[in-house]
Amino acid sequence: MTENIKEILFVGFKGKNNSSNILVSSISSRSCLLTNSFMGLKKDIEELSPDYTKVYLFGVNKNLSDSFSIECFAQKDGEKLKSKLDLKELQERFASFMIRADISHTPSKYLCNEAYWYLLKKYKGNAVLIHIPTIKNFKEEWISAEWL
Repeated sequence: MTENIKEILFVGFKGKNNSSNILVSSISSRSCLLTNSFMGLKKDIEELSPDYTKVYLFGVNKNLSDSFSIECFAQKDGEKLKSKLDLKELQERFASFMIRADISHTPSKYLCNEAYWYLLKKYKGNAVLIHIPTIKNFKEEWISAEWL
């Protein structure tokens, strides 16, 4: 990886049985766990340093079992905000570590979309939401900062 890892923030959601918490906490000390409420996560994001050049947000999708889903955009109040990161490159990096990751063009619903919206807005598109399976289907080999 050519970029400085200190410029990247890894974000997940609070909860000891939340796979995004486990992944983010294992990847880097440059991580943040968001509150599992609309008002709480907005406040959490407002308090983040604006200095990060990339933000990787991990959320849980119970419909995934052995793959990730890379979300292209967030939608709120009829407006779409799209990630400016190279999602195809990210997908290829995952594949090089034997992690299947599909690129989704359908915005998620609920808390993940809300958090993604605020992160895309704050970091001017330099964020991405990656959905991962629940803790039941979580694989230890996914804990690797090398693929990011």
